[in-house]
Amino acid sequence: MRYVQLGRLPRKHHIQFRQQDGTLYQEELFSTRGFSGPMSTLYHRYAPTEVASWEDRGSIKPVYLEDEPLRHRHLKTARLKPFGDAISGRIPLMGNQDVEWNQAFVADQMDTFYKNADGDEILFMHDGEGVLESQFGSVPFHPGDYLVIPRGTIYKLQFSRLPARMLAIVSFGPVEIPRRYRNEYGQILEHAPYKERDFRPPSELPVHEGESPTDVLIRARNRLTLYSYPHNPLDVVGWDGYVYPYAFNINDFQPITGKLHMPPPIHQTFQGHNFVVCSFCPRMLDYHPEAIPVPYNHSNVDSDEVLYYCNDKFGSRKGIEEGSITVHPLGIPHGPQPGAVEASLGAQRTEELAVMVDTFHPFRLTLNAVEIEDPDYWKSWKTH
Repeated sequence: MRYVQLGRLPRKHHIQFRQQDGTLYQEELFSTRGFSGPMSTLYHRYAPTEVASWEDRGSIKPVYLEDEPLRHRHLKTARLKPFGDAISGRIPLMGNQDVEWNQAFVADQMDTFYKNADGDEILFMHDGEGVLESQFGSVPFHPGDYLVIPRGTIYKLQFSRLPARMLAIVSFGPVEIPRRYRNEYGQILEHAPYKERDFRPPSELPVHEGESPTDVLIRARNRLTLYSYPHNPLDVVGWDGYVYPYAFNINDFQPITGKLHMPPPIHQTFQGHNFVVCSFCPRMLDYHPEAIPVPYNHSNVDSDEVLYYCNDKFGSRKGIEEGSITVHPLGIPHGPQPGAVEASLGAQRTEELAVMVDTFHPFRLTLNAVEIEDPDYWKSWKTH
């Protein structure tokens, strides 16, 4: 991402920077990949290392099903009831060593701050809106927003209305813009499906004055620890750098179209370690006079393909509803269901809207996923 500066800063790094009462501001380097990756420098009113107490809150390690038979699957998240806040309400549906997929139908506001030290987060707001508050400042969010939150960020989501549907994808490696969209200087290239101005970094930096005790729930090593700080950790008066949370709206994705059907990589939005995130958006369809506008049959040889449907307008899928998730695992082909190809001929536009995660190690499902599964989905390719 690009360089961002917000609030008050000293002229140089690592020099004296004093408050009005003469005490020094506390400098903090927020670095990634040791000291070799993107980083930011923050200036606190209080020492970020000071802790009043801590309390073990137990393991949150997902329990995955083992030795599941191979089949295409359809999960119906519309069956989920509003529950918990943006953290406690997360229901793990699937995961592997690289990425974890959580579903949430948020019912309550967060009463503590949260920090994920296990991984970066991609929160997709199906219909939620509000403000993300963090030590980097505030990021307003709206329906259709991806919120990309670097690991180690202390944050809280304040929703303007509830309940709200949300995906929480946890990446155990960095979340980045695909390399093919960037030049050697990091600038987004002209052929990319978005530009820098589409990404919304923190726009305001409220500074919390006074020593009000504040709790932060920290996830690390698949375990939660509640830390109590003697002051509000959102006490940063200024920061600059390349690491910060930001928002990107799926409707700002600029679909790439062609004369004939284009493959899924043209929908790629983010990359993680051994997985990608794609956005399927409303767009004009293929314009060859004999084009088949729905996807061709595809044999998943080495990747799992998971789609979350934000609406029910997917031309190649029958029985899909808003909030559906399809899981097409590696090892067996998938494609248009019977009748979908003929029905699509002559179509000039699609209104589909979906988020896709492709992984290069198999997803393992949880019992939570099986409980909302349509067990007959695999039959939808039958012709009789």
